[in-house]
Amino acid sequence: MTIRNLIASLTQQENLNFLLTNRIPRAAATRFIGWFSKIEQPLIRDLSIAGWRLFSDLDLSEARKTDFKSLHDCFTRELKPGLRPYDPDPSIVCSPCDAIIGAHGAIADTELFQIKGAPYSLTDLLGDPALVDTHRNGRFITLRLTSSMYHRFHAPYDCHIERVTFIHGDTWNVNPITLKRIERLFCKNERAVIETRLATGEALTLVPVAAILVASIRLHCLDVMLNAQTEGPTVFACDANVHKGDELGWFEHGSTIIMLAPEHFEFCDNVSESARIRAGEPLMRKSIV
Repeated sequence: MTIRNLIASLTQQENLNFLLTNRIPRAAATRFIGWFSKIEQPLIRDLSIAGWRLFSDLDLSEARKTDFKSLHDCFTRELKPGLRPYDPDPSIVCSPCDAIIGAHGAIADTELFQIKGAPYSLTDLLGDPALVDTHRNGRFITLRLTSSMYHRFHAPYDCHIERVTFIHGDTWNVNPITLKRIERLFCKNERAVIETRLATGEALTLVPVAAILVASIRLHCLDVMLNAQTEGPTVFACDANVHKGDELGWFEHGSTIIMLAPEHFEFCDNVSESARIRAGEPLMRKSIV
């Protein structure tokens, strides 16, 4: 058995995985990794990336560059041009990121699920009654980015970004093992609520959720990094028009994006729980008026 397989076997044991990824000082570990990953020292960089490869299926063959300044530079890497084409069909809403598809479906009034049998509410997730009403009885889908995936996310459709709300919180792991054990986890973690409108007036909301080792979210429409050190206003008015496929920002590591859409949006045939999807591939279909 290889070292990687041994590590995978151990971490697949749910109790051990939960303890290793959650029962540590989450905030302190996240701050440390945030600092450590930005060290621009060749030996530290090389050993860190080698260790990362050992623990994951990291593949850098798609990266735009192969010489990284730091572990952080590798985390937030860009891809070679043209590798994530966005479906040009005007009826298709695309995946904003590379991900594993999690819970998805219809929102029952204001109730949705982090996994089967584990409900949470739009009110707890969003905190804004008006936005909750907008997405009442709509559609939701959970997109989980693993640590080795491409961490940048993009506009799923042509839209106008109206507002971003940053909500302070915890940094629980967002893997399926933790989702089964921690109720309302997405409502407890740090997250950004990105409110957008399509040209037809329909609301499409993205909620990037931070996690352990990844409590920083960078958005191009804002001039601040969103993390535990964010002070002052946490509601940011925006006036940014973006086209399908435009880069919106990135996570500092892997995490989760929850997408909320109107109830008349339908999931595409390729959408199923645990399936892998790439940025730009079909996610939902909307009626064209």
